[in-house]
Amino acid sequence: MSFQEICSLDDLVENSGVCVLVAEQQVALFWLRPDDSGGTGELFAVGNFDPVGGANVLSRGILGSVGDKLVVASPLYKQHFCLRTGQCLQDPSFSVPVYPVMLSHQKVLIGSQPFAVDAVAA
Repeated sequence: MSFQEICSLDDLVENSGVCVLVAEQQVALFWLRPDDSGGTGELFAVGNFDPVGGANVLSRGILGSVGDKLVVASPLYKQHFCLRTGQCLQDPSFSVPVYPVMLSHQKVLIGSQPFAVDAVAA
């Protein structure tokens, strides 16, 4: 799998999302940084397409947590998608792809292919 350099970490807004193009697919990129953290926080990348609402909008969703799961709430019908697995918490028959994302020398890189569903669920 190849990785594509997307941007610098400084280009992102903490605790917010942006839409990026990876291998001709829209991907929602999120940078979560807890208020009390001195570190860089965590990066997440999921498909931008909301399968319930039928539109590319997840990058504009609201970030939060449901129980111990970090989620993005779709701005359309408010379904929560887990940022680690892509699973919809309200209806498990829906999910979004989860992409590998990493930080290297303050540059954000996203894998060209999403994780396999079995690998994410593990």
